[in-house]
Amino acid sequence: MKQFTVDDQTSKVRRVTFASPPFNLIGADTMAELFDIVDRLSGEEQVSVVIFDSATPGFFFNHVDGAQIPAIAAMAGSGPLPGFVELGVRLAAAPFVSIASIRGRTRGGGAEYTAAFDLRYASREQAIFGQPEAAFGLVPGAERLTHLLGRDRALEVLLTGQDYDADRAEQYGWVTRAIPDAELDDFVDAVARRIASFDKQAITAVKAEVNRSTLPPEENLLASFVESARSAAGPVAQARGRAVGKLIAQIGIDDVERNLGHHLESLAEQP
Repeated sequence: MKQFTVDDQTSKVRRVTFASPPFNLIGADTMAELFDIVDRLSGEEQVSVVIFDSATPGFFFNHVDGAQIPAIAAMAGSGPLPGFVELGVRLAAAPFVSIASIRGRTRGGGAEYTAAFDLRYASREQAIFGQPEAAFGLVPGAERLTHLLGRDRALEVLLTGQDYDADRAEQYGWVTRAIPDAELDDFVDAVARRIASFDKQAITAVKAEVNRSTLPPEENLLASFVESARSAAGPVAQARGRAVGKLIAQIGIDDVERNLGHHLESLAEQP
């Protein structure tokens, strides 16, 4: 079944909605479908802005499905980059402005892709951000996050694994703005329509200029992915995976997914 729907908002604006209930986990099938959508919209000359949102309550682009890590690590791209890395590169370089309208949780690999969007607007009441990988014995792909947050705040986010609300994410530079939830849809629509009313050649030229100055080099993204994939196969990650299974058996997967940052310390306590 498809996980994404694409709707025409105007002749120049598209909305891509992610729905993979109950938790919007990212798998190899998610990536393959999103690859196709980004490629198709990149080829539509009239498309200037694409809004990305979620139809799954409580979750935006959530973390990678642990069972899918080997398949995702094995996904090849069209060139020298692995599929996981290439998808983020294509999102950032796409010839349209991508806008994330964030309600719910976005963590781990989902947060990495969210960082590749051009603009990120977060619901003040509902958006949650986190990079929990270190608690699982994993190395995160942190290149974009480091560029957004700076060294010390990136270290705090990555080493604590805690959850961050939209206001703190805005303060740290993780999102463009935190918006009251009741105003989020109208605000994002207005930004999208305003940008789309301008000349597309000028829009893409501005984006390319900013990308040259702000995006991490592809070789750094690749090195980060290689280290992350290596860590996923290590004994610590395997042990923490079993601990997560025990925690889920005790309190239920819904509680774990919704309050992951809170539960991370307890993983080390699992027998």
